Amino acid sequence: MITKYKNKQNKVAVIGLGYVGLPIALAFAKHFKVIGFDISKPRIDLMREGIDPSKELEPEEFQDRDIYFTADAEYLKEGNFFIVTVPTPVDEHFVPDLSYVLSASRLVGSALKKGDVVVYESTVFPGCTEEDCLPILEEVSGLKVGKDFKLGYSPERINPGDKEHTITKIAKVVSGNDEAALEIIADVYGSIIEPGVFKAKTIKAAEAAKVIENTQRDLNIALMNELAVIFDKMGISTHDVLEAAGTKWNFLKFFPGLVGGHCIGVDPYYLTYKAQQYGYSPEVILSGRRVNNNMPAYIAKKLTQSLLQIGKNPSQCKILIMGLTFKEDVSDIRNSKVADLAREIMGYSVNVHLVDPNASPNEVAHEYKLTLIDEPAGNYDAIIVAVAHADFRKYGAADFRKLMNDSPILFDIKGICNEKDLRDLGVNYWRL
Repeated sequence: MITKYKNKQNKVAVIGLGYVGLPIALAFAKHFKVIGFDISKPRIDLMREGIDPSKELEPEEFQDRDIYFTADAEYLKEGNFFIVTVPTPVDEHFVPDLSYVLSASRLVGSALKKGDVVVYESTVFPGCTEEDCLPILEEVSGLKVGKDFKLGYSPERINPGDKEHTITKIAKVVSGNDEAALEIIADVYGSIIEPGVFKAKTIKAAEAAKVIENTQRDLNIALMNELAVIFDKMGISTHDVLEAAGTKWNFLKFFPGLVGGHCIGVDPYYLTYKAQQYGYSPEVILSGRRVNNNMPAYIAKKLTQSLLQIGKNPSQCKILIMGLTFKEDVSDIRNSKVADLAREIMGYSVNVHLVDPNASPNEVAHEYKLTLIDEPAGNYDAIIVAVAHADFRKYGAADFRKLMNDSPILFDIKGICNEKDLRDLGVNYWRL
């Protein structure tokens, strides 16, 4: 079957062209004929011009690619190998929101033909592909899995902002509803993945593997955050502790910080949601989530206390928060814990300015009802370096000091500043 893709008789169709879908679509389009589908017409217009709306890919990565970008679902009927890469967020109650993936399933179902293959890459709980998505595919298409079409799951491993571990450079986990499906899916992905593919035993195993990858990271960061709180109360530098502990060969080098974004801060809830349906209430996973979710409130309280300790009235202070995206050098603001931090500080009647050269002011205003300023105004009582953007890493101690007034405070959440130089300039320094 792979021959039909290589000679472009068959087409790959990618549904959802965000951080995950667009790199995958372009990687396949280097070898196969691809249909790139997204419901957003403005995004499609940009991609047709060789522009990545997520600002992750350079224009040259669109060149010499056999791909047709469209927001018209009718073109999906030309596809044979469907890859679903739509978002799977949680709602305000941390309950999985499957609306996007179920809607995509209906679109694919309406285009499905005998002999086609459907692969989901969106992060879901174990069982979602076969128990939630498959019934929609079969109902809408009138076809039966195994007999008429193949089904699989291949967890995405895109790391926004990472120019080294790109889609074709990372080993890919694949799975299928039967051996024939597994072989087809492995062959198609294997044609673009340089390190090769790993064939998971079942679709559920592949789904579970994805969700625990980020759950593990979440728990390790939660441990570091809890340690940071403990050591701060003891007057011990967490950085100094981790530096010493890190000399042991098997010590895992995780660091405290704000855990946001569309993966680490979301994926664990998919697993805990499903576990609770089986009558088990996870303790460790949810405890880690609580620790990480509480960090914005902890930092805001710490800042307010620090202002009071140096004789400043928080309600008369002006502070600058540098960075709003969920991680450094990306434009993605989804599930930003810096936004939570800003609101927590505002709750103490502090005047907060936000600056982020990577974020869209319109998106920030729409998503969080917060305003980004173009440039720091100066005369700040405190600065919080919340995201380690390259633009901020260029700042020296003197650059920060110029933006501050008397007896200023600098909170270095990401540990990118020179503590000694700042203290020499009279800045009260604190890092997580």
